[in-house]
Amino acid sequence: MNPLKKLFKQTAIYGLATVLPRMLSFLLLPLYTGILVTAGYGRVNVIFSWIAIFNVFLAYGMETAFFRFYNKADDKESVVSTSLISIMTSTLLFALIAFSFQGSMASASGIDVRFVRYAIGILLLDAMVIIPFAWLRANEKPMKYAIIKIANVAINLGWNLFFLVLLPKSVHESPDGFLGWMYKPNFEISYIFISNLIASGITLLLMLPLYLKSTYVFDKELWKSMMKYAWPVLVAGIAFTINEVFDKILLERLLPAEIALSETGKYAACYKLGLFMMLFATAFRMGIEPFFFSHAGTENPQKAYAQITNYFVIIGSVILLTVVVFSDMLKYLFIDEAYWEAMSIVPIILLASFFLGIYHNLSVWYKVTDKTRYGAFISVIGAIITIGINFFFIPRIGYMASAIATLLAYGTMMVLSYYFGKSHYPVPYNFRKILFYLGVSILFSAIAFYGFNRNLVVGCILLVLFLGLVYKLEHQKLRQIFLKK
Repeated sequence: MNPLKKLFKQTAIYGLATVLPRMLSFLLLPLYTGILVTAGYGRVNVIFSWIAIFNVFLAYGMETAFFRFYNKADDKESVVSTSLISIMTSTLLFALIAFSFQGSMASASGIDVRFVRYAIGILLLDAMVIIPFAWLRANEKPMKYAIIKIANVAINLGWNLFFLVLLPKSVHESPDGFLGWMYKPNFEISYIFISNLIASGITLLLMLPLYLKSTYVFDKELWKSMMKYAWPVLVAGIAFTINEVFDKILLERLLPAEIALSETGKYAACYKLGLFMMLFATAFRMGIEPFFFSHAGTENPQKAYAQITNYFVIIGSVILLTVVVFSDMLKYLFIDEAYWEAMSIVPIILLASFFLGIYHNLSVWYKVTDKTRYGAFISVIGAIITIGINFFFIPRIGYMASAIATLLAYGTMMVLSYYFGKSHYPVPYNFRKILFYLGVSILFSAIAFYGFNRNLVVGCILLVLFLGLVYKLEHQKLRQIFLKK
């Protein structure tokens, strides 16, 4: 099969594994924003932001290291068993430390200790499936990966609906009924995290076969090599997560106390509309990472990498303009009216996510040349920009500072990756085409959203013009990729 055709096929399946669960989780957005006040939704997002940060520490770059060493190892079982032992040991240590100091963690973060316990449980369960999911991707089993990921979010969604909708309704209709013992008033935030715990626990059960068939032989020298490769990935992951979620934490800390959680909730809800671009970028990344490593040793892989980036920019440009044009329709579907005030951040977050996706495509050079320290450096620069702009401007312009910081951080990372990559691992990117599509989509998006105040007719005209332009310039090449055997 044509390598690019195979890549797009796998990316489509990974996209299903990423987009469909997130689309299911989108159903939770109107549920949460409808049930919780803006401050309550803000609190939920702050807690999930802390979970995202600790997730990176518990993974410590082992997923990326697993890909790299698994693909080039003759003894693949040794890589699997060493990785599993490493993750299990570190997870156990974290459990002992976290539960011992849960009170201190609650005081330092300003989060109720009950929520801290839920967060620790979710973190432990999610850490244990890092290597099994990486194994599925490395062995090109995207369908099984997709099924388990979708099951996870479907279970989470189901329990959320039960706890937040069906249970209160049942107890209201029959106060002395069978389900009465399960219901607690004003317990909505706890129910959200309990649902997540149940879903994560079932996911671990589904991934147990890899644990059960492992030989559990620990190769100390291999582990040292993997950790040497992984530590810059850890640093990059921490910095990247700061770019992605730390803005919610800083909004809660830097805004006046009486509005902090409410403003954070509005920002987080409208930020979700930028998730459409993030979904595409994540699905694409999950497809291209195994492709990058498996084709690194082929003849002239740089040409394929350049083509991949071209098509990512084309598709991403279409998504950017489409979501901007239909953003008002999306807000009616997914967000309660109390949160609409923050809609002005949507194009900025979409473009920021687009820049991040381009950065992941450009980052192939330091992954295949084992120069992951450059990835750490670039991500740290992005984190510094994120923290600096948020600290200085949040007290002045609120959540708009967080959106601008995200855009500038990811844009800087994208430019730095290209700058360093062109000397260490030159890839013949077609920058005339990339800049053309990127520039036109940004211009049309700005006109539709800001110039004509989200007028749907004007937006649709611009979208049709852009799609016609893409078809005219690209349809022959796309036919060659997908029709060529």
